Amino acid sequence: MKNDTSDETANIYEQGLPKTAANHVALSPVSFVERSAEVFGDLPAIVHGNRRYTWRELRDRSARLAAALRALGIGRGDTVSVMLPNTPEMVEAHYAVPALNAVLNTLNTRLDASLLAWQMNHCEAKVLITDREFAPTMAPALRLLRDTHGRVPIVIDVFDSEYTGAGERLGTHEYEAWLSEHAPLARLGGPQDEWDAIAVSYTSGTTGDPKGVVTHHRGAYLNAVCNAATWTMPHFPTYLWTLPMFHCNGWCFPWTVAMLGGTHVCLRRVDAPNILAAMRDHGVDHYCAAPIVHNLLIAAPADLRAGITRKVRGMVAGAAPPASMIEGMARLGFDITHVYGLTEVYGPASVAVKRDSWAGESLSDQTRLNGRQGVRYPLQEGMTVMGASDSPQRMIETAADGETMGEIMFRGNIVMKGYLKNPAATEKAFEGGWFHTGDLAVMEADRYVKIKDRSKDIIISGGENISSLEVEDALYRHPAVLACAVVARPDDKWGETPVAFVELRADAQVTAAELVAHCKSLLAGYKVPREVRFEEIPKTSTGKIQKFSLRERARAAVGKPSMKESR
Repeated sequence: MKNDTSDETANIYEQGLPKTAANHVALSPVSFVERSAEVFGDLPAIVHGNRRYTWRELRDRSARLAAALRALGIGRGDTVSVMLPNTPEMVEAHYAVPALNAVLNTLNTRLDASLLAWQMNHCEAKVLITDREFAPTMAPALRLLRDTHGRVPIVIDVFDSEYTGAGERLGTHEYEAWLSEHAPLARLGGPQDEWDAIAVSYTSGTTGDPKGVVTHHRGAYLNAVCNAATWTMPHFPTYLWTLPMFHCNGWCFPWTVAMLGGTHVCLRRVDAPNILAAMRDHGVDHYCAAPIVHNLLIAAPADLRAGITRKVRGMVAGAAPPASMIEGMARLGFDITHVYGLTEVYGPASVAVKRDSWAGESLSDQTRLNGRQGVRYPLQEGMTVMGASDSPQRMIETAADGETMGEIMFRGNIVMKGYLKNPAATEKAFEGGWFHTGDLAVMEADRYVKIKDRSKDIIISGGENISSLEVEDALYRHPAVLACAVVARPDDKWGETPVAFVELRADAQVTAAELVAHCKSLLAGYKVPREVRFEEIPKTSTGKIQKFSLRERARAAVGKPSMKESR
């Protein structure tokens, strides 16, 4: 008979069975680097211009960087900021900084000096590693950091072999010489506690100051594994860095590639000729990118794709992909996997898992199925759609009917620790035991999730909700449209009406009236844009369209002459 006692000593499985160094190690993706150096040390790890490193050499360089940082006093909880493109030094930072139990802060290379200074002060950066290409921005950022915030980090300058442009030296150390002064650490270790912070990444901050998203070693480890499992990546992939590593730590792929003993093909400049040349010259078989980058490949001349004989698999996220993009990549023969996530969930945390039965569907039906945000990653504990905080159905799961809209929510180990120095925002984001994404979606009968819009991007016209994504999808189906975005414009009668911003393909011509007529053939009348503006669309470095900027344009243009017939 079971002894009903709360005394743990009565539990035979708690007696003489302690955690020890032999049976318990904190999870950290840094361990993948040590393994690949040990078992795949002679295999290629880095390709960058004329530079080539094996896994043994990459591990050695990363261990030298860790030793050099340790000599500067960097240790647990210290922040190292980096302002780097997708170069070997950026990969090395992802291995060396976490090995010291320090925290990596990857700076967005498109930000201005004042915001960069604010972020480095907020995360209390002690060291900055910066590529000299960015000296014109980083020099004033460092002055602001010193004069406004009283903070003076140690600066390390990177002189990348593939950069031949201008750029002054800002610090006292040059990266390669600095590394050569230090013997590599005997081992790239990791944290004692896997809950320790591994990185802090800042959200866009479109409304007020950006928030510092703090992630931990356990989540980074698990998401790195999930990337491989979700994509069924084989050992030794050749991975092209089209996705900025400063964005969600490259969706954890620096560590995924390490786990699989693959090759990092670095890329300073992301454009169609460089991407397609790398695929051809280095046998690239995997890459990640936002829809805008995939559209560049679709629009590229056919001769640029000549000679690419290896099967190429792409992962798309960062914005909801239009159906035309998925169809276009399928026609090129690229196998595209659609994932969804946010900085707060380490990048991708759900995937439109392709079922075998989908192969028998028409291309348009395959596009619809693959265009959904899908289901949670295998190691993410929960993903659902619930009524939002201001909804009568607050925190109640919506029906899986493809109609009832709610907010996408996550919970599990692949969710951030929280927002740095912002407990109120952290508490709000985790209300009810789930992370609130702010994305509005429906759950379909097979429990695949389909985004309808960001909550702030829904257009409410005459009491009717208009999904900007639905209108954009219609516009993308016109062959002349390269990029588009639809936002709300204030309207005295209807409250809001949709206005479309459009970029055309090279040599394409179409009038606003023709695009409106095209939309009328696909959409209900109230969803059709009331105005089409042919203007350059602002985008982030990861290809996300900055709708907040377009909303400001639309509001400022109210009452001014229309640009509908500008082309």
